[in-house]
Order: sequence, then structure tokens, then C-alpha cells
Amino acid sequence: MQALMSAVPFLLLGTGLFYLIRLRGFYLLHPLRCLKALRGHRTTDGISPFRALTVALAGTLGVGNIVGVASALYLGGAGAVLWMLLSALIAMVLKYAEITLAMRHRRPMRGEAGTTTPVGGAPYYMEDGLADRGAPRLGRATAVVFSALCLLNTITMGSILQINAVSGAMEAAFSVPTLLSGGIIAVLTVAVVRGGARRIASLTERLVPLMTVGFLAACVAVLFLRRDRLGEALVSIWRDAWAPASAGAGIGGFLLSRGVRYGVMRGLVSNEAGCGTAPMAHATAESDSPAAQGVFGLVEVFVDTVLLCTVTALAILVSDSGPGAYGEDAVRTAQAAFSSVLGEWAGGFFAISILFFGVATILCWAHYGRTCMTYLTAGRGGKVADVLFLIIFAVSLLFGSVAAPSRAWELADVAIALMTVLNLIILVVMHREVVDETNRLFGLNQTAHPHISWEGKTTADPPLRKE
Repeated sequence: MQALMSAVPFLLLGTGLFYLIRLRGFYLLHPLRCLKALRGHRTTDGISPFRALTVALAGTLGVGNIVGVASALYLGGAGAVLWMLLSALIAMVLKYAEITLAMRHRRPMRGEAGTTTPVGGAPYYMEDGLADRGAPRLGRATAVVFSALCLLNTITMGSILQINAVSGAMEAAFSVPTLLSGGIIAVLTVAVVRGGARRIASLTERLVPLMTVGFLAACVAVLFLRRDRLGEALVSIWRDAWAPASAGAGIGGFLLSRGVRYGVMRGLVSNEAGCGTAPMAHATAESDSPAAQGVFGLVEVFVDTVLLCTVTALAILVSDSGPGAYGEDAVRTAQAAFSSVLGEWAGGFFAISILFFGVATILCWAHYGRTCMTYLTAGRGGKVADVLFLIIFAVSLLFGSVAAPSRAWELADVAIALMTVLNLIILVVMHREVVDETNRLFGLNQTAHPHISWEGKTTADPPLRKE
């Protein structure tokens, strides 16, 4: 597994550069056109593109932004921050590509009230992509393996890690028993998730902007009060980024260093770009342009990693406690960073921030898990499997509230790495579809071909793919 972890940065870098070349770096060269694309291409029903973005952000703006960053700094040094940023800038285009494919290959799903809601994600475009290339069995097998890995990651990264951070922070700040926190959040999660993607989106639309602005303000306050240390922190990030853990020189040594490994892997756990999870949230959007919704993926990675992860890391580095205050206990390390500068009241604020981030992420990952379960059980006991999934997810929340998360981090790293490998391979195989949609939206050339929409009509911007 160590070899797998070391290979992920190479694969992300290689696939990202491949897409940058194939798409001519459009989002770097035409930022204004990307912003313009965020305003249009909507249908009249379903979840709005912005709501879909907040659901996806709820999944990424979680423990990875706070605890994951603290963990990366402790394990990989200050240099891990630079590699988180570089991987995010390249991973932007991968999230754009996977969301675009998810929009093209999503299916209509009938709800209990007779409404039709789109469902999609990596399992669906994996199956379609390989089937269209003469390998339907391989496509189905790949999608099944991906879905199983995603379910594992749902229980580890999306449940145990989140609730462990939340319950630990609430106990430290307000002396709330960890099991009580886990029980309350488990009940809340089941109640919200049973309402489907619309109910989750309605909640995250209000929660995500609030928690983002509040946490960003706290980080900025720490940076302002310790602004005299900011220059030293930036120098340490640059200096440590180029210090390989083992002897040897050259890019291979850098890519195999602890700073790169933990910077990229914790960055991946944070922004999820390239691993195929966020498309499950974006596929529910009402946008009728796959590429336009893909642009929201660019925004997602920027807000998550380039903005929030960076200021979080800098706040920890300039704090009075530092990145190694509590060793592997990343929750207490991050909490101490804010309390040591802002005062004891910051401990309570930090706990509330962890609560908001963690709950939002738990809800989003529960949606991801249900999507994978829907794919795996399509037409075969779907309701029973859905209830079983919610029970297992609730139990994992109770377990995670009192259990040590070290093993869960390892399982999450392995699961997300394997998911990323599978997804990146499919992204390369299906890259022409992404190029077509990009050309169609941005008018780079006129080589894009029309496709058949889920309603059976020829259209340049298919909202859904017929099942």
C-alpha cells in the first residue's frame, strides 16, 4: 500500500497535465468566461447548480480542511502546504472533467411522490464509458468496485473521522460526552438524509456559506495578530517543500518525500478532486450544460484547498502552539493553534466550527453512500438496502464518536487512493467527451457533436442521459 500512496501524486500530476494540454488550459487562460458560465445553462426544475455546489462543498469543507491540514503539517512538515496547493491547481481540471462526465451520463430516478430527480456519478460514467468502447462487463465490474470502495470511504472518512473530530472538540470545549454527540448527530443525519438530495441541498445552501465565512474570519484574525511570523512561515513552507525525506536528488526524490505524500493525500482527502465522489452531488443539479456545471467544480477546489486549507495551515504555523503541539492528535493541535492566539473563547468557537463542518460533511457523504448503494442495488431490493445502509452509517457515527481514528485514516487513505486510480484511468479513456463539452460551451472550435438527451431529443447540451 505504500507503493500505492506514492503512486497517487504521479497519477494526479500526469492526468492533470494531460487534461491541461487537451483543454488548452482554458480555466487559466479564460477565467472571465468561466465566471460567465456560472450564470447560465439552467433548466426549470430540480436542484440549482449553486445548491449542488454547496452539497459538494459540504463534503469537502470538513475535517480535511482543519484536522487534515494539521495532520499533514505534523506528518509532512510545513512543505506539505505547497504540495497541497500545487496538487489543487492541477486537480481543478480533473474535478471539472469528472463533473462534466457525470452530467452527461446521469439517469432519471423516480421519487416516491412521482417527481423525477437525476442521479449520477463515477459509477454511471464508468459503466457507460467502457460499454461504449466494447467492454460492458469490464465497465460494470469497474463501477461495482468503485462503488464498494466509496461505501468503505463513506464509513471511514465520511463518518468515523468526521464524528470523531466533532465529538472530541465538543467534549474539550463544552464537556459534552462524546457518545451523546454521536447519538444526536446520528439521529439528525438519518432524519435529513431520508429526505433525499433536495433536503440535504436545502440545508447545505444555508450552512456552507455561514461556516465558511466564520472560519475564514477566525483564521484571518490569527494571521493578523501574529503577522510578524507570517514571513517566516512562508519561508518554511518553501524551504521544507524541497527537502526529500530520504537521500537522493531529482524530482523522483521530491515526489516520494513525506511532504509531498501527505500534502497531496491530505489535500485529496480535503478537495476530493480526481477521486470521483463530488460528481455524485453535482449530477443532481438542474444545469443543462455538463461543462457549465463542471466549472462549479473549479470553484469548489479553489474555495476548499487554495483558500481555506492555505489560511488554516498558515494560522497553525504562526500560532503560539505550533503544528506539533499534540503530536498525532490533530484535533487538539488545531484547537490549540486558535486558543493560543485568540484566547480561551476560541476553543468554543473552534468546536462550533468543527461541528458545522463535520455535520455538513457527514450529510454529504451519506448522500454519496446512498448513491453508490442505489447503483449497486438498482432494481434489486433497493429500499431494504437503503435502510440497511442508513443503519450501518448511524452505527458508525456512534462508534466513531468514541473510537480512535488512526486506523480509519489509514483505511480512508487506501480507499480514496484506489478510487482515484480507477477514476483517473476512466477520465483518460473518456477525455474526448470532456473536450467536446468544453468546445461546445466555450466555443474553442466547432468539433463537438450533438447527443441524445434523456427525452430522446437531439440537443447540443443534454441535461440527462437516457438509462
